[in-house]
Amino acid sequence: MNEDALSIRPIEPRDAGEVLTLQRAAFVSEALIYRSVDMPPLTQTREELEAELVSNLGCVAFLGPRMVGAVRAQRDGNLLLIGRLAIAPDMQGRGIGSKLLAAVEERSDAAEAELFTGSLSEANLRLYQRHGYVETERVTEDDGIEQVFLRKRLR
Repeated sequence: MNEDALSIRPIEPRDAGEVLTLQRAAFVSEALIYRSVDMPPLTQTREELEAELVSNLGCVAFLGPRMVGAVRAQRDGNLLLIGRLAIAPDMQGRGIGSKLLAAVEERSDAAEAELFTGSLSEANLRLYQRHGYVETERVTEDDGIEQVFLRKRLR
């Protein structure tokens, strides 16, 4: 991947269709890990996503004209809540997720960032820990799967 060709910009409501397609493709691997397609990234509608993007601090990444990554974020007090980091399956492992995390952290003046992932999502946990996120809590869901919450001091 030519890094110069990668561009990152703020996410917008008009991105909803493309983000939804990217998100669904990216989260298929998670569905396989957890043996369930009943997860919000796969069941969210375009209308729900458009509404969510009206006031969002997320970013999208493009390689030329192609959207290859997206991440969402919202401010909650002094906390930046980061979610739905999605990278096109054929582009994973090329640093796009790292660049999107850095970009979304820079967009906010929050003191801390928080995100979560499932306990079986080892690659996600490694990525977040590599970028300074520290596990703060594990919450067991009704299906027995643990959600791992991680935080990072930003300022």
